[in-house]
Amino acid sequence: MLIRNATLADGRRRDVRVGDERIRRVARGLEAGDERVVDASGKRLLPGMIDVHVHLRQPGFDHKETWETGTRSAAAGGVTTVVDQPNTDPATVDGEAFDRKTAFAADAQVDFGINGGVTGGWEPDSLFDRPLFALGEVFLADSTGEMGIEEPLFLDALDRASAEGVPVTVHAEDESRFDPSARERTDADAWSAYRRADAEIAAVRRACKLAADRDTRVHIAHASTPESVDAAARTGSTCEVTPHHMLLSRRDLDTLGTHGRMNPPLRRERHRRRVFERVADGTVDVVATDHAPHTKAEKDVGIWEAPSGVPGVETALPLLLAQVRAGAFGFERVRDLTARNPAAMFGLSHRGSVTEGAYADLVLVDPTDVEEIHATTLHTACGWTPFEGMEAVFPEWTMCRGQIVYRRDTDRFSRFDGENVRTS
Repeated sequence: MLIRNATLADGRRRDVRVGDERIRRVARGLEAGDERVVDASGKRLLPGMIDVHVHLRQPGFDHKETWETGTRSAAAGGVTTVVDQPNTDPATVDGEAFDRKTAFAADAQVDFGINGGVTGGWEPDSLFDRPLFALGEVFLADSTGEMGIEEPLFLDALDRASAEGVPVTVHAEDESRFDPSARERTDADAWSAYRRADAEIAAVRRACKLAADRDTRVHIAHASTPESVDAAARTGSTCEVTPHHMLLSRRDLDTLGTHGRMNPPLRRERHRRRVFERVADGTVDVVATDHAPHTKAEKDVGIWEAPSGVPGVETALPLLLAQVRAGAFGFERVRDLTARNPAAMFGLSHRGSVTEGAYADLVLVDPTDVEEIHATTLHTACGWTPFEGMEAVFPEWTMCRGQIVYRRDTDRFSRFDGENVRTS
């Protein structure tokens, strides 16, 4: 394919030639050969999003999501690589479980990575013998899957990861700082009151210090407070922020109800604004979704019975592009948050950029094509979204390794055999 007159994230207008899975040329005035020619005048050509934090729920929870439905949803949202977390059933804490999950990943419609987990019964020898993307999400407090661990085991995991040269993704909350008095309440805001902001801040600071003492690369998952973002930055750790912590706050819980329960929970509006500022100004390294689907029936119960988590893999990049239209930041910042930075942080040297030699993981976007998000048009199996009615800019098409895997005008997917990015 020859993509003509595309505007890149930095504003340069270039022709981009794609062949044999790679970007072959990026230049002006390329002559067309025996290839398909696409006119991209007035449109943006961006690297596909690398979502380093998703929960595809398989094996064990197929009714919530599968590798096929979750990665179709990813492709429709401009995500070309997903990284699955270990809290499935069985949990991905040994080589056998890793191999089982890899078999399910054969249904992936985009490329993928698989993280390994840490529990009291983990088997690091067999786990590190597999092509791990990273260690984690290591849970310092229980969440879905009840994989929370104590500090001694966390220290063992840090030491082993350091010896193996593998980064550690950390879900940092300190359960001792949760507020038990909030459990007397039944309103939707009770969950945020229970898992207090201070519980996250203290755990992030402790995790970053322990990692720095051991020279272990730590990545803080779903930071929801400005203090957590700042703590990671001060210690040289990296961090991610989710679209829901960027764009939603406790004041939205009157509308969301129990569908707004997640870990860490939504914070006060003033905290949300300060986190958003750090996303815009470059302090935050990555936007990742923590795509954690549950069915509507599972969420439509009391606040103490509802599972934690919200879907988001299909809406993250479109929501960020809508923020570009609103003037919050530019296309270069979106590129860095979703592609360039995660590729650099996790060693994906041939992904995350529109440069010669990189894999042709691309999305074509018409910045003027704004629409509202509605669950009825999304592709996740869970059938709902916390971003209902919000403005978004969806890609016209998504390309993985030179193959267009999704076209929005026809809402059609092309068969694509996703590969583990640690082996491809």
